[in-house]
Amino acid sequence: MAGKIVGQVKDLKKGRYVIIDGTPCRVVDVQISKPGKHGAAKARVTAISLVGEQKKTLMKPVDANCEIPIVDKRKGQVIADMGSKIQIMDLETYETFEIDKPSDISLEAGQEVEYMEVMGMKLITRGK
Repeated sequence: MAGKIVGQVKDLKKGRYVIIDGTPCRVVDVQISKPGKHGAAKARVTAISLVGEQKKTLMKPVDANCEIPIVDKRKGQVIADMGSKIQIMDLETYETFEIDKPSDISLEAGQEVEYMEVMGMKLITRGK
């Protein structure tokens, strides 16, 4: 399931997802300033990219629209470790696919993992 929906900046909370500069990100902080004499309240959203772990910032009025990615969390099993890639089988659909091996998670054949599918990308979130 890939795609995105439109939401409002005021609905973003810590732990949710947002698209900043075309990259899906997880929100880590939301700061809202008070409305001024001639303007609306502004929100400063700090997020970490799901790909590459880069810090990104979104600054918009609270009633502005923003893009929110559709995140599909799933479970899989590691079939093979192929060096820089890992072969995984989805535990519901039995589909097999290859994902880049994450550097921060140690994985071995037969181990269950949680992964997410977001905007056409598959990313391992944790091993079990």
